[in-house]
Amino acid sequence: MIYSILADSVVMVHFLWIIFLFIGVIWGRKYLGVRIFHIFGLALAFVIQVSGWYCPLTYLEVYLRSMNNPAGVYTGSFLAQYAEELIYINLPHGLVVFFTVLLCGFNAFFYLRQGR
Repeated sequence: MIYSILADSVVMVHFLWIIFLFIGVIWGRKYLGVRIFHIFGLALAFVIQVSGWYCPLTYLEVYLRSMNNPAGVYTGSFLAQYAEELIYINLPHGLVVFFTVLLCGFNAFFYLRQGR
């Protein structure tokens, strides 16, 4: 039971992390610490997507799910199920890389524009 709750928590953190990568520039424009953390997160997302790796949060979730139910049957919560559908969207890898590069470029534009 505890592993299921932990796995659902990891899914929610993963979802919030992705939201932060999309809109973190709004908060990062005001605070240097957030900006550094946001740029680091974007760079990490870029490296993960270009290299074809999985996010460490994905590995953690899979591990926790396997500890809860080694048979592999999905036992997550309602909200976690829909968050997972958004996190692990079924798109071709090339398209995901394209959108990652687009997101990084969009954020770079706003950060560089702020410096002027």
